[in-house]
Amino acid sequence: MGPNEDLPHLGSYTRSTLGLILMKTFQIALCQMKVGLNKAQNIKKSLEFIEEAGKKADLVVLPEMFNCPYQTDQFPLYAERASESPTLKAVSQAARDSEVYLVAGSIPERDQESIYNTSFIYNPSGELLARHRKLHLFDIDIPGQIQFKESDTLQPGGQVTVVDTDFAKLGVAICYDVRFPELSRLMALQGAQLLIFPGAFNLTTGPVHWEILSRVRALDNQVYLAMCSPARDEKASYVAYGHSLVADPWGSVVAEAGTGEEIIYAPIKTSHLRKARQDLPLLKNRRTDLYSLGLKK
Repeated sequence: MGPNEDLPHLGSYTRSTLGLILMKTFQIALCQMKVGLNKAQNIKKSLEFIEEAGKKADLVVLPEMFNCPYQTDQFPLYAERASESPTLKAVSQAARDSEVYLVAGSIPERDQESIYNTSFIYNPSGELLARHRKLHLFDIDIPGQIQFKESDTLQPGGQVTVVDTDFAKLGVAICYDVRFPELSRLMALQGAQLLIFPGAFNLTTGPVHWEILSRVRALDNQVYLAMCSPARDEKASYVAYGHSLVADPWGSVVAEAGTGEEIIYAPIKTSHLRKARQDLPLLKNRRTDLYSLGLKK
């Protein structure tokens, strides 16, 4: 058996590196903030949340579309080019000031003639590590309950996003992406130990699917998983469910918000992740002689 064969999901890490990674514990903070029509106020509020969360956390997460209302017709109006974005300039500086890793929820990102729902990930020096463009656009029509079509104004992204940090490997995706189990498994197979989904489930799907999807994706892939929602605003045209949460590799919820504005914190114990994989070796026991999962060339 090869040196990493008992942990196939961690790929080419050396045994010494594995030891360092798997012993670390760090703190994550999910910022469940209310988002309104005023972009400047939304940015200001996000900076306040980052500053407060950074007093306790090593990694801070903002919600999906944290600088604008979650309305398809509004995305083009609020969209910013990454190279000249006042939103990204502000939050990257906030990451630097608070010396935290930051998953900056998502914003409508303009690139050429296209607009994407994009999450930007920064290190504690405020440097951009990666961006994730939402892969699966939320097009839904439940008669009498909700109709929403992101593809009216957005384009889908085209890559799986896994990022190295000093504490662990992060897999980052956005909201509707969590419903597609292949994506979470691909991130886990690429070494992700914590999956992060800024998301804005609604009052139709949230009560029935938000928690169970979070727990099952964490359990199936034996990773920590964080879902960060905007706070609920009953006056908004699209009402977010709230209930930001963190699930552990055993499928248990270790922290959960209510519906209003708050910051929740949770310890991410990579040693707990390793124990879960040793006690119940799901990834090791996959029948790769019968089936496999990979990215298309």
